[in-house]
Amino acid sequence: MARQAGPDFIEALARGLDVLRCFQPGQPVMTLSEIAGATGLARPTVRRILLTLDELGYVRSAERGFALTPRVLELGMTYINSLSMWDIARPHMQRLVTQTNESTSMAQLDGSDIVYVTRVAVPKIITLAVTIGTRFPAPATSMGKVLLAALSPVELDEALAQPGRSGVTAKWQPDRDELDAALREVRARGWALADEDLAPGIRSVATGVRDGHGRVVAALNVTVHAAETSVRQLTEEHLPRLLCAAADISRDWALLDSVPAAVHSGLAPTATG
Repeated sequence: MARQAGPDFIEALARGLDVLRCFQPGQPVMTLSEIAGATGLARPTVRRILLTLDELGYVRSAERGFALTPRVLELGMTYINSLSMWDIARPHMQRLVTQTNESTSMAQLDGSDIVYVTRVAVPKIITLAVTIGTRFPAPATSMGKVLLAALSPVELDEALAQPGRSGVTAKWQPDRDELDAALREVRARGWALADEDLAPGIRSVATGVRDGHGRVVAALNVTVHAAETSVRQLTEEHLPRLLCAAADISRDWALLDSVPAAVHSGLAPTATG
């Protein structure tokens, strides 16, 4: 197949990748002729590529032709293992910002505080500046409510017993009964709203992001300026997009968690007879 390529382009490598990509779901075994037809390469070229891939352990001879081996997974896992969970989340967050034209952040719980771990912002003036590592009192934030609501009773008591280190005095200072009632509501609906609870002018909605075991390990939010965006607009327009983004991130994190430890370490076992 013809390609528009520069002088440093390695055609032999590209052809080898073409051969690997031609194997499709439902067609685990392909003959040399089928591969030649799928790739547009000459049969002698395909034969040399297959023998090379066989020698490297990426294909094997089968009863009616050739089949991929599990070692092919290493090619994709190298990419996945080079990314952190936050790298995986970021494209979804960028798409959410494009949809809402509002900032989105992710945070984790540290005692009675939330700590921002990643953020995609739009240039809008808000009361409090936020950067990676910023801390806020968890009960007064939508992300904090989500993360606190995911804790067991014992874990919740332990988290709230730890003094906050944010240096921020939140506008909303609930007693324990008030906070417990708010967290029950969050658990029931799966998301949390903070309507100027942290500071005047800041309104946000958040939901949990889960790992491969179904545990809420982070929260994702959309933050708006209260003077520009009503609670109704936030919950009716932005919340559905937020929930979709969180589900997409959770799915990708689950895929990351499903990678065997041996593959993570680059020590994937080879097939034995």
